[in-house]
Amino acid sequence: MDVQQQRAGRRPRLPRRTNLALAVLLPAAVLTGLSSNTIGVDWPVDLAAAHAAVALAILLLAPWKSAIVRRGLRRGLGPGGRRRYWSLTLLALVAIALASGLAHATGRVEEVGPLTIMQVHVGAAVLALPVLFVHWRLHPVRPRSTDLDRRALLGAATLTAGATAAYLAWEGGLALGRLPGADRRFTGSVERGTGDPAAMPVVAWLDDRVQRLDPANWRLRVGTAALDLAAIQALPQERIRAVLDCTSAWYAEQDWTGVRLDRLIDAARATRPDGAGFGPAGWRSVRVRSATGYDRLFPTSDLGRLWLATGVGGAPLSYGHGYPARIVAPGRRGFWWVKWVVEISPSDTPWWLQPPFPLT
Repeated sequence: MDVQQQRAGRRPRLPRRTNLALAVLLPAAVLTGLSSNTIGVDWPVDLAAAHAAVALAILLLAPWKSAIVRRGLRRGLGPGGRRRYWSLTLLALVAIALASGLAHATGRVEEVGPLTIMQVHVGAAVLALPVLFVHWRLHPVRPRSTDLDRRALLGAATLTAGATAAYLAWEGGLALGRLPGADRRFTGSVERGTGDPAAMPVVAWLDDRVQRLDPANWRLRVGTAALDLAAIQALPQERIRAVLDCTSAWYAEQDWTGVRLDRLIDAARATRPDGAGFGPAGWRSVRVRSATGYDRLFPTSDLGRLWLATGVGGAPLSYGHGYPARIVAPGRRGFWWVKWVVEISPSDTPWWLQPPFPLT
């Protein structure tokens, strides 16, 4: 076999290996992105950096993938050609996710029209998943033992080194440009309003709206007991310096004022002959519910590390930040910090038996 024939025999492998690499990298990008958006503590593995490196690896494959796409488009739409619409849709969604992620990383871009830049980023990534599945079903590429030859391993090592170098160059560029994104937290979030509660963004989960509760009529149900705002503020108050790290990819460190949840429950127990429903057995977690219906289950072991806050920065909470009371949960992401709390109740459901992210 001459050199030309050898090259012709190897040529089909490049599109195949490019598609296999993308089949690994795209789910990896989603997994690292979801993980970095869920974890509130600094793990030994920097998930946000891993997410960025995977995204840059996808970007590095763009020239080879674009050649594959162009070759397919030259064949026209013919019989079965509508399958290419799925390829183009996937390409567009991945491009939007990459562009919005890089824009967020600069710390300069916060909104795109009515959406935050992170909503665009996450939305494009989530929409890409079912499109990726359909694309794979229409163009199945299954791994073979021959895909793990020396050339493939060398290509994977080269791509990993290239993605790492691209990530370091990108971070260096942010630092040289003195962009806000250079000081991103380990979660990838950008600082917004530390020490100035009024400068913190006002956000709510999905379809929730800012609640304007009347403190005169507001009551907090703690099990079977009901406490008004004055009764809560009469309990021993603590000042907690904690970081609110929102899944909208911003964070702020503030001084919060509130009562620890285990002490709040003990105070409610003392007001009821039945112990406010928090008996010695029968409950495995605590459910905290908002006036919007939003709720989260917390493990009983964490009650001494959670607070019901009524103030921030030496002043009462604003409506947008949860007035009259919200949860402060150090080490947990913002979706755990339930706002406009109206009920704290025992539950026999384990705390881990709930969606990792609230569905509404």
